[in-house]
Amino acid sequence: MVRDSQPAYASLIRAVPDFPEAGILFRDITPLLLDGAASRAVTRDLAAIAEPLGAEFLVAAESRGFIFGGALAQALGIGFIPARKPGKLPAETVSVEYELEYGLDALEVHADALSDGARVLIHDDLIATGGTARAKIEAVEKLGAKVVGCVFLIELDGLGGRERIAPHELRALVKLPGAG
Repeated sequence: MVRDSQPAYASLIRAVPDFPEAGILFRDITPLLLDGAASRAVTRDLAAIAEPLGAEFLVAAESRGFIFGGALAQALGIGFIPARKPGKLPAETVSVEYELEYGLDALEVHADALSDGARVLIHDDLIATGGTARAKIEAVEKLGAKVVGCVFLIELDGLGGRERIAPHELRALVKLPGAG
C-alpha cells in the first residue's frame, strides 16, 4: 500500500547527491526529524497503515530504523526487537548477511527474541533495493516467526525493493523516484 498523494511532510525529506559515495542519491530525513509536528504525524500515519496487520512485535534495524521503530511499536502497543550490526547485542544471536546498494553488511537479532508463530512487522525508514528488509525477514523466519508485513516511511521506486521482499506486503507513506 502506497498512498495516492504524498503527505505534507514528504517535502521535509532532503535529497543528497553522492552520499555515502558517488552515484548514490541519499534521502535524508533529518529535516523531517527537526519538525516535531511532522515526526508525530509520521508515527501516527505509520501506525494507521501498520495496525491492520495485527503484529505482536516490530523488528527495526539500526540506526535510522530505530528512529520511528520504537515510537511505532509503542503506538501499536507491541514489542520492539532491535536488529543490530554484528557484535552489538549481548546475548546469543541469529545473523544474516545482505547486500546494500554500495556493499555488503550483516544484521543480528537475539536468538531468544521470537518464538514459533509470533506475528512480526518489519520496519525501516526507507526501502530501496530491499537488502536490509530481506535480511530482517530472513532473521525473523530463521527464528520460526511469521512476517505479517513491512512498513516504511519511504519507498524508492524502481530499485527492486518491493520485488525483493515479495510475497510480503509492503506499505509506505511516501513514494519517491529511485534516482534523480
